Amino acid sequence: MSKKNLYKKGMKDGIPIALGYLAVSFTFGIMAKIAGLSILQAVILSATNVTSAGQFAGLTVITAGSSYIEMAFTQLIVNLRYCLMSCALSQKFSNKTSISHRLMVAYGNTDEIFGICTMSQGVLSPYYAFGAISVAVPGWTLGTFLGALSGSILPANILSALGVALYGMFIAIIIPPAKKSRIILGLVIVSMILSLVFNILPLLSSISSGFKIIILTLLIAGIWAKLFPVDESTSENS
Repeated sequence: MSKKNLYKKGMKDGIPIALGYLAVSFTFGIMAKIAGLSILQAVILSATNVTSAGQFAGLTVITAGSSYIEMAFTQLIVNLRYCLMSCALSQKFSNKTSISHRLMVAYGNTDEIFGICTMSQGVLSPYYAFGAISVAVPGWTLGTFLGALSGSILPANILSALGVALYGMFIAIIIPPAKKSRIILGLVIVSMILSLVFNILPLLSSISSGFKIIILTLLIAGIWAKLFPVDESTSENS
């Protein structure tokens, strides 16, 4: 498949992500405005970070008037999972993929972009990721702009409803492969159970959400990789 077609396919797969981002970042934009950020500041924050959990956590730190050091550690903990995701995604690229292309993909490597990229068969072309990112990031940024512009006009129940959109995207990502493979289905079920355990048990529930994701990712993915090794084809896309 040509680079142009791969880019178009990425854009097509990125449209549902962009729509979900539009709804969630709309809520972020409103909260940013309430926290005292200007519309321009909120938009720049979204365009440069592209991370829902990190940005919402950042607003909490800003509102509390905390130090830059606390902000840095908060972002490190909340967003540390992206290091693992980028390392995993880099293994799907061809050895010929340039550093500049890898860095461009890393910029937009969100949970949802990571999800559709890892589902790509064989070697991953950066142009597929570029297509998805070129649609998803503007969706996230536009939603922030509209939310900040609207301010605090919308009632709380509507804001709460908009927050569910992100979880709907996660479900849309995992259901198709789970229906095709019992191994993936088992992985999803075990992940849900262990996530519940980590949120219920007193000692485990005290762990931050960022570290919970890292621990569960390493634990579950490691066990599944050992029990069900995959001999993935390496047909070139790029």
